[in-house]
Amino acid sequence: MGLRRRWALLTETVETFRQGRTIPPDLYGRAIPDQTVSLVTDALDKWFALLDHSTTHTDSNSSGNAAMPVAQTLALTVARRVVLCVDEQVVQLTFTSPDGTDLPAWVPGMHIDLHLPSGRRRQYSLCGDPADRSSYTVAVRLIPDGGGGSQEMHRLDIGTEILVRGPRNGFPFVARGQALFIAGGIGITAILPMVRAAQAAGMDWQLLYCGRNRESMPFLDEIEAWNSPHVRIRTDDVDGHPTPADLLAQVTGGAVYCCGPPPMISAVRTTVDATDATHLYFERFSPPPVTGGVEFEIQLIDTGDIITVAPDQTALHAIRKIRPDIAYSCQQGFCGTCRTRVLAGTPEHRDTRLTPEEQHTDMLICVSRATGGRIVLDL
Repeated sequence: MGLRRRWALLTETVETFRQGRTIPPDLYGRAIPDQTVSLVTDALDKWFALLDHSTTHTDSNSSGNAAMPVAQTLALTVARRVVLCVDEQVVQLTFTSPDGTDLPAWVPGMHIDLHLPSGRRRQYSLCGDPADRSSYTVAVRLIPDGGGGSQEMHRLDIGTEILVRGPRNGFPFVARGQALFIAGGIGITAILPMVRAAQAAGMDWQLLYCGRNRESMPFLDEIEAWNSPHVRIRTDDVDGHPTPADLLAQVTGGAVYCCGPPPMISAVRTTVDATDATHLYFERFSPPPVTGGVEFEIQLIDTGDIITVAPDQTALHAIRKIRPDIAYSCQQGFCGTCRTRVLAGTPEHRDTRLTPEEQHTDMLICVSRATGGRIVLDL
């Protein structure tokens, strides 16, 4: 392999490592990654990538801790489309390679980025069987008043070709010890492969699956068919909205894995320290609320437009009012789709992707802000 190609693969591997990494806040309490830890983890990423020789390693006998594969861009085809739930608001899509070749391996917790025909980029958790290398499966809830991605996914026909990037890991799962899985609504897509793996590994596990009502909950038939005492189903129309104590009532130690709407994530995060849980892993399907923000201005260099960003508003949301075609995906500061060059001003970085060097010149507008004044963006 040539030096140029080897270096390209090394760089791609390091980028993939960053997708599954969270840097803690700095010592001054600001919601930005600690600079020293960022530098150290970047150096370790490069070292591990060198040791890895930029190749993909999987182990069919492992406990779900296979090394993260190098993310690739693949042209896949919609091979199967199934409407889930009684309310028919969730569609399950299966993607395969046109030539039938095996797809890159994945483990529970991973997701793929889909480049939709409109140009939108959206991320969806893989919810199929990791042992099936012939296809990727995702399930998408229709959000009528959302950004349009779910509506476009629901309109995809069998045979449609889609560019898929991944798989990536932003929600790591360790298949040993105790685990409590908490899923809210469509959040079950990320949790379900973990629970299947926990069962196969003989773990001590519990699942709490919450939803508005039974009609809106995908994969309910499969989960109830397990007929397991480890499973608890809770619906708002029968049981009421769960309190933090309800969500964490089954914790007796071990890790907590949570995926669902922002109020559920917030309730678990603010309460878990009072339990016997040893670790918390979570993934959002919605943007986190903006907290601790102040009003600032953004100037777009292409048009000269000046946009005011409210204290509780993201820069992306404000910009989309006059630039609805701007690219974005995760809205959580880790995928890099909305990365934008900063021409003037000082951003307040809230992402978990950019290195300290990259933060000198760029920002992720889906989460990062300014502490007042004005920043000028290359848009």
